[in-house]
Amino acid sequence: MTAEALARPAQSYGQLVPVTVHFDDLDALGLLHNARYPVMVERAWAALWAERGLVFEGDWVAAGDFCNAVKELRITYDAPVKRPGAYAVHLWLDRLGTTGLTYGFRFCSADGGTTYARGTRVLVRLDPATLRPAPWSEMFRTLGRELLRTQD
Repeated sequence: MTAEALARPAQSYGQLVPVTVHFDDLDALGLLHNARYPVMVERAWAALWAERGLVFEGDWVAAGDFCNAVKELRITYDAPVKRPGAYAVHLWLDRLGTTGLTYGFRFCSADGGTTYARGTRVLVRLDPATLRPAPWSEMFRTLGRELLRTQD
């Protein structure tokens, strides 16, 4: 992918969440290790939800909407991250269903202008007693609608 293709204007949907790449996140070649990208995205989501008052405190029954499981993760690596420092994860929801959702993400420069990796992740909300799909709470749905890429 060319530098022009990686550069994009500021996002008009979702939220840009700051993340930090540390020296020990790099692999033997001095590049951000491929397995660290999903970890950074997960941390960005945790920060975004905490900012909105939703946190997981270790109790799956009380966790509500945080009792969920990953059904699918797709990631494409567009350009290497070559050094530690300040970056960002651009997060949004592509779909918010009754018991599942699909979110999109970009691992990018701190200003959101350069994309290093992008992808999607599908989550399913679970009932903690049965581990079967359960509906998202209305509070979560309200907060989630604010992050939808399209309001269709």
